[in-house]
Amino acid sequence: MRVIAGKCRSLPLKTVPGTDTRPTTDRIKETLFNILNPRISGCRFLDLFSGSGAIGIEALSRGARSCCFVEQSRKAAACIRENLKFTGLEGDAEVWVMDARQAVERLRKQEPFGIIFMDPPYRKGLEREVLERLREAECVDENTLLVVEASMDTGFDWVEQAGFTVTRIKKYKTNAHLFLKRGGGEKKI
Repeated sequence: MRVIAGKCRSLPLKTVPGTDTRPTTDRIKETLFNILNPRISGCRFLDLFSGSGAIGIEALSRGARSCCFVEQSRKAAACIRENLKFTGLEGDAEVWVMDARQAVERLRKQEPFGIIFMDPPYRKGLEREVLERLREAECVDENTLLVVEASMDTGFDWVEQAGFTVTRIKKYKTNAHLFLKRGGGEKKI
């Protein structure tokens, strides 16, 4: 696994030992950031369920102003810190070792993020719990783009009830990225 582009291009990243995390492949990460690239420069980025931190580090490498990494596993958080130090991006990052739902409660009153990315464990319903907590949070506004990575069999028929609209879906072989905006109405990115 490596940084795809930006000031840290081609630097290798460590992954979390064991099978508790699913690192996003370089190919999927490249596709994701080709979509996100117009929004990255200068944005505040939130990486929920961060794993090794590869997504947030990619955002920082490509010009995000800052990134808050939220990861419950102490082993994974240590990996994020090692990757940030190795890439020299630690000055633009915060690593919170806590449950993503708790982190969202702490972030509620902060200025809006430009992009919120979440890759929760599959088939546990955590994306719904987090999105319902973000519905009224001040850290999400009409310009915030939320991206959820989920298994192909995850249903999202509840998204509008949670206060969000799907603006795009990018499907891969075994998973998908859903792009969401707060509120109703169709907005394409």
